[in-house]
Amino acid sequence: MQTRATPATAAPLERFNTAPAAEAALTLLTCLHSRAWTHRLVAHRPYPDLPALLAAADEAAYDLSPDDLTEALAAEPRPALPEDTYAAAHTALNAAHAAYESRFGHVFVISLAGLSPDETLNHVLTAIRSRLNNEPDEERLVAAEELRQLARTRLTSTL
Repeated sequence: MQTRATPATAAPLERFNTAPAAEAALTLLTCLHSRAWTHRLVAHRPYPDLPALLAAADEAAYDLSPDDLTEALAAEPRPALPEDTYAAAHTALNAAHAAYESRFGHVFVISLAGLSPDETLNHVLTAIRSRLNNEPDEERLVAAEELRQLARTRLTSTL
């Protein structure tokens, strides 16, 4: 039995599939700032459903060259903390970010999908401290995987 998408969930994907290439690319660049990733996804439209688009996005993310990954990492903001996070936490997190950026040359990226705001701070601090022990090549692989997960989350919420 085939399920049909509801108009509310089908409309954004349909608009993406039929949008001019430049407009579709701008949408994708808000999900992951990689021209190669964006070009590949735009070129393979239309997608029959969101899972097909997400699968294509994953595949394109796995195929990012080192330069493509550098481009995507350069555009990433730091993970946002809940608004009511206390000042000492911001200080600790800023120090951890500075150490990470000094060691690896790019912003720390992490997918926080599925975490409650109460878990965010501890999760980010634990992850950044743990990942500071990675070798640079290993950390690029971890960062690439986090970017892939972020792109999936952003695509899902956008489309």
